[in-house]
This record gives sequence, C-alpha cells and structure tokens, in this order.
Amino acid sequence: MNPSRTPLRIGVLGAANIAPMALIRPARQVPEAHVAAVAARDPSKARRFASRHGIPRVHDSYQQLVDDPELDAIYNPLPNALHCEWTIRALEAGKHVLCEKPIAANADEGQRMAEAAEKHRRVLVEAFHYRYHPLAARMKEVVESGELGALRHVEAHLCIPFLKPGDIRFNYELAGGALMDTGCYTINLVRFLAGSEPEVLSARARLASPQVDRYMEAHFRFANGVTGRITCALFSSVLMRVSAKARGEQGEMRVLNPTVPQLYHHLRLNTTSGRSLERVPGDATYTHQLRAFVRTVAGDESMPTDAWDATANMRVIDAVYERAGLQRRGT
Repeated sequence: MNPSRTPLRIGVLGAANIAPMALIRPARQVPEAHVAAVAARDPSKARRFASRHGIPRVHDSYQQLVDDPELDAIYNPLPNALHCEWTIRALEAGKHVLCEKPIAANADEGQRMAEAAEKHRRVLVEAFHYRYHPLAARMKEVVESGELGALRHVEAHLCIPFLKPGDIRFNYELAGGALMDTGCYTINLVRFLAGSEPEVLSARARLASPQVDRYMEAHFRFANGVTGRITCALFSSVLMRVSAKARGEQGEMRVLNPTVPQLYHHLRLNTTSGRSLERVPGDATYTHQLRAFVRTVAGDESMPTDAWDATANMRVIDAVYERAGLQRRGT
C-alpha cells in the first residue's frame, strides 16, 4: 500500500449491529481506510451511532449518503431485501461497495448488481470475511496440495442458537431464513473447497414460520465428481456447530471454526502420512477483509468474493430453496 494515498473514505448505510465489528473497529487497524459518514432510517439513531463510534458526519437519508461527493465507498449492512436497491444506487453514484452477505435476495438481483458494478467500473464485493484470513488459504492449500489425495467429499456446518423471535433473520419479506444467514457461509465454503459449482441433489428444511427456514440440510454433487453436504441453523436441536471437512482418497481434514478463527480454531489432518493439529495465526477476519478491499479499490489486487462469485453463490441458495420445496427469497 502506498502510504501517500488518501485513505479510502467509507460511508455506512444503516446503524446495523454488525457494523462496529465488521468495519468500524477494523478501520482503526487499517490506516488506509476511514469511516467518514453514516445514515439510518431514523436520523436520531444515526446521530447516536455516530457519537458512539466517532463517525464525523451523519446524513438524514440513505440517498444523501450515497450521493455524498466526499465518500469513495459504501458499506451496505442493510437487511438482505435492501441489498440490491441500495448497492445499485451507490454504484450509480460512483461509489465502490462492500456489501454484507448474502449479496442479494436471489441470483437475479445478484446478476443485476454485478452488471451495474461492471457498467460503472466500480468494485463490488460480498463480505465473506473468513475468506481473507490465512486459515482459508491454508484449507485450500491442503486440498490442492495432494495431502488428502484426490478430493472426494466436502462439508460445512454453521448452526447457532439465535433465539430472537421477530428478528429480521426470520422475516421472509426481508429475505430472511437460516440458509440466507448462516447457510450462505456454508455454501460459499463448500464451493471454495471443491473448486467447482454444485448440483443440488436434495434439501430438507425445518421452518420457523411459513417459507422461513430455521434449519436447512442440503446435499450436492460438484462438476468434478466431488460430493458435498451443508447444514445450517438459527435454531435447531444442533445448538452449536461451526466446522468444515474435506475428505480425499488418502485422508481427511477437519476444521473447527473456519468462520471466525480469531476467536479460536484448529485444523486437524489425518492422512496416510500421519496426524497433525495446527492453528493459523492472523488478525481478525474483518481486518484482513478491509485491507483487501482497500487494495482492490486502489487497483493493487482483486478479491475472490466479487459480484460474480456472489451471484454464483446465490444461484445455489435459490436451488436449495427449490429442492426444499420453498420459495426463493424476493419472490
């Protein structure tokens, strides 16, 4: 990073609970980024949020924020159903966008967003922060190095106890559901490890309300012959499970907590060459992600979770909902 460059000035769309962890605190570790403004539906909430987190400017509306000529980029942590509209508005206003996952309510929206980013020559990234921690690179290295032999099967699981009735995660109109929340991680992870796009063989949901899944299990077959499985939940009999597995002809890799490895994780190998247990050092996933976003906007690199990869992830989510007998979000 060129130290003479002006810091990337970022505005936050909405006073979301995830913003301090995902952007504001990481920006304190990344001098090339500056959180310069915020807007919320309730301006008084935005003012309180700005005061609490040291954000210098508050706008009275989302539109004022995306139109701010003193901003270079927008962070979009709005409800899933609003990602498409406000990301495209930001791109049209000449802003780069770091959009929370899942990038959209469905693949059609993701496609429109990707096309808008290309049209306006702006960076659009889906915020799969775990992909930027060195643990993700190590997982991929194990799979591709031949340590496991030819890859045969991949799994990812992200089940958490989220007991907040009425939360937007359980709201169909806002594109909620376990698959949209924890499940988008698991699908991204099995696609990443398999290095291929899957066909959805089967899916089974347990519902919190009509059309809204609190648990989802799905099975896949990838184009390269690898099979896959995901489970995800916001509330189920599996209270907590955060893990990944890759199995090859000569061994197996198991990873505990690939999603937020800065809290705790380990990577366990059991192969014909022996057994090992390792941890991969690194900063918080969000800090790695913000550094990569700044470098990508500067033209120094590209990010793997770009708009086209995000759209591919949404296609799998849509297909899982279809296999489970549920409507895709946004319809």
